[in-house]
Amino acid sequence: MRRIQLTVAYDGTDYHGWQFQPGQPTIEGELNRCLSSLLGEEIRVIGASRTDTGVHGLCNIAVFDTDSRIPGEKFSYALNGRLPRDIRIQDSREVDIDFHPRRTACRKTYEYRISNQEFANPLESRYSYFTYLPLDVEKMQKGARHLVGEHDFASFCAAGSTAETTIRRIDDLEVSREGNLIRIRITGNGFLYNMVRIIAGTLMEAGRGKISPDKVKEILQAKDRSKAGPTAAACGLILVKYEFT
Repeated sequence: MRRIQLTVAYDGTDYHGWQFQPGQPTIEGELNRCLSSLLGEEIRVIGASRTDTGVHGLCNIAVFDTDSRIPGEKFSYALNGRLPRDIRIQDSREVDIDFHPRRTACRKTYEYRISNQEFANPLESRYSYFTYLPLDVEKMQKGARHLVGEHDFASFCAAGSTAETTIRRIDDLEVSREGNLIRIRITGNGFLYNMVRIIAGTLMEAGRGKISPDKVKEILQAKDRSKAGPTAAACGLILVKYEFT
């Protein structure tokens, strides 16, 4: 038995998230289907990050076990000829049989992208959230500074989370603008259910002047989801980097 690791990029627009759901299109479901067909075995992949409906990924990690003797680096080529065009394997390799992506220390980086202009650009609509309301990036960055470090992020966790603890560590959180595109880039050791999207929604409230940047600290300390801003739309969120530490 061998364990193969895949690095998976996908446009999540037309999928009900990463995790397999009977009767629904998911990234995991497509990987299972194509691998089982390729290998003549029933394959069930294990994903590192279970991204939600509509969320995109450039580098999610999955592993699976197989008796096949296909060289690890060849799986990317074989799978890309079978997968839908909105899912592509970026790398494949053999790893230790006991390697588990969700039980290995890691750092994840997400980007939340905002198209901030008078009229929406249809070529950006699948990969960014559009708002015509002016956003002050400096205020958003000031608010973001309060979230860096290890904290209880209960205020930024959606209902329905099964996490044992709401304590997480954010190593870096930057807000920048390039033309009409605003990027919220966040790196940490793990994220709660909808945490990045709630942070994005809250920082946009600060950018619009609806709350002060220092209010973000009060929201964090409240440990109350109702105190934070809205959950930003899924289309703007992309998993851009995954590092095992």
